Amino acid sequence: MDSSFHLVIPVVHRVCPHPPLSYDGVEMPKLEGFEFWSRTLGGARHVVAPMVDQSELAWRLLSRRHGAQLCYTPMLHAQVFVRDANYRKENLYCEVCPEDRPLIVQVTGEFLWGPAAKGPGPGWGSWQLSRLFQFCANDPEVFVQAALLAQDHCDAIDLNLGCPQMIAKRGHYGAFLQEEWDLLQRMILLAHEKLSVPVTCKIRVFPDIDKTVRYARMLEKAGCQLLTVHGRTKEQKGPLSGPASWEHIKAVRKAVAIPVFANGNIQCLRDVERCIQDTGVQGVMSAEGNLHNPALFEGRSPAVWELADEYLAIVQRHPCPLSYVRAHLFKLWHHTLQVHQQLREELAKVKTLEGIAAVSQELKLRCQEDMSRQKEGEKPAGGLPFFHWICQPYFRPGPKEGSRENGAARSKRALEEEEGSVDVLSKNKQKKQLRNPHKTFDPSLKPKYAKCDQCGNPKGNRCVFNLCRGCCKKQASQETADCPGHGLLFKTKLEKSLAWKGAQPRLPDPQQAGPREPTGFPEVVGSALA
Repeated sequence: MDSSFHLVIPVVHRVCPHPPLSYDGVEMPKLEGFEFWSRTLGGARHVVAPMVDQSELAWRLLSRRHGAQLCYTPMLHAQVFVRDANYRKENLYCEVCPEDRPLIVQVTGEFLWGPAAKGPGPGWGSWQLSRLFQFCANDPEVFVQAALLAQDHCDAIDLNLGCPQMIAKRGHYGAFLQEEWDLLQRMILLAHEKLSVPVTCKIRVFPDIDKTVRYARMLEKAGCQLLTVHGRTKEQKGPLSGPASWEHIKAVRKAVAIPVFANGNIQCLRDVERCIQDTGVQGVMSAEGNLHNPALFEGRSPAVWELADEYLAIVQRHPCPLSYVRAHLFKLWHHTLQVHQQLREELAKVKTLEGIAAVSQELKLRCQEDMSRQKEGEKPAGGLPFFHWICQPYFRPGPKEGSRENGAARSKRALEEEEGSVDVLSKNKQKKQLRNPHKTFDPSLKPKYAKCDQCGNPKGNRCVFNLCRGCCKKQASQETADCPGHGLLFKTKLEKSLAWKGAQPRLPDPQQAGPREPTGFPEVVGSALA
């Protein structure tokens, strides 16, 4: 490893010892690969995915009650986790719960996950709850520092290499580290050496199966002990998601000697069983399917209000931000809100947990009225497999068909421009217009700015170089010049510094100075000591 690479290990006070590593004073080796999966994770097959603002403690506990055997925390940002004690407290330390194991912590660019809740003893080796943490990071040192702070609260640390969103592209983490194999090797190798819990990874596939297999083998060789493969590329997201490729997942499973979880195309228990059979993976992870039906792993489709009421009761004991609760109820009640749309606005506006519970209760009453009016032999509307008050999958619509001439899908912005975008505003623009009725979104009325000669950003109106502030600062520094327009005075400050130095009296040379007169200090000190 590069000799210039240094690791700063923070001081960590153990809240509870990691059970697999120490029992009755006897140190135990860190479990790896299949031994880790079978013993620490209890051979977990039904896994709840890490979901930003959605896989919080209350939702994990609900999912565990209904068949989930392993959960991940929401993705945590490693750099913030190391820097901010409140972030650690809110996202991990305050959410420690004996029922919430096994658990894996996931990090962006950095990652963390946790140990099993029970050590050897009665029932050891039988099913236990695990806790995993996921981090995002792109710096080996930061990633390991975050993982060290988290390892005593989870069963493993997961490195997020699968996030395809724009925020991951801007932050340079998640799926946008896919091509940086040297960096990923360093991160995983260092974490594998320094942590007392295993390191896992969650990845997306490349279009080419062979490259995906080489990628997975590289991660395994670096020290990854469990691999979750989402069978979509980083370009497959939102309306362009499309089906996940189980062929990629199957090829990875055959190529590596560590446990593999599959992610993608999971909407019901039959999908779970079929995926395991077709790909040979050890477990199956669900994200969107779990959000619409937390009882997915039980093979049940209960009434929505049954799970909504249960979730709200858990939130009373394990509070979380109101935005999380609202988002969960929008998912659970998704199909019902298409029928009773006036309650959608109510759910969006309420500001308290009691208010959300009241809207959920009203939806329950509306559904029961719909059930009482149901005719014998009546089929669900809208092509749904069940009536709207039953938990069921949500199938994301594909992109709108484009013009017949080119067959390409047109973007939302293109459609807005075509329709004028003044009369048809997005919800976000409508909110802005509510706050400021005089605001206009007509592009022809927007002020025009002259562009910087170097980077294209708006230039300063009084810049002597005709540049933006960033480019101006760089050029003025190189040329030791001033730009009053941007308040940059490199030349003036240099001239003042030279003038001040020239005005200072020169100190005499110590070698040319005569013998110094002795002071009375030694005598005073001597008399004091005497």
